Amino acid sequence: MSMQDPIADLLTQIRNAQMAKKAAVKIAFSVKKNAILRVLKEEGYVDFEKIDVEGKPFFHIFLKYHEGRPVISQIKRVSRPSLRSYKRKSDLPTVLGGLGIAIVSTSRGVMSDKKARKLGQGGEVLCVVA
Repeated sequence: MSMQDPIADLLTQIRNAQMAKKAAVKIAFSVKKNAILRVLKEEGYVDFEKIDVEGKPFFHIFLKYHEGRPVISQIKRVSRPSLRSYKRKSDLPTVLGGLGIAIVSTSRGVMSDKKARKLGQGGEVLCVVA
């Protein structure tokens, strides 16, 4: 299986696992995925741990539900390898009137749109989560 876009693959696996009402999902490790999952954990959408399976690193992502419904109602890739989306701090998207987050890759690392605005940073909008 060739992965052309590992971030889109991560988001799709999370989305599919939640649609199937899974409690957890196992995904291959990468540094960029680690940064995205760290932001999702800080914002309270998921919990995760790094595990080794036969000597290879994986993430074990624990999905969260509230009253039987997934905490993540929407997770969507914005910037793609074929069409990058860079925004200034003033142009960062507001998701669901501030109820959701946009995950932004800045020169100071990967962070939520709220934190990027606070630090005065723009960057590549990787995905939106609501």
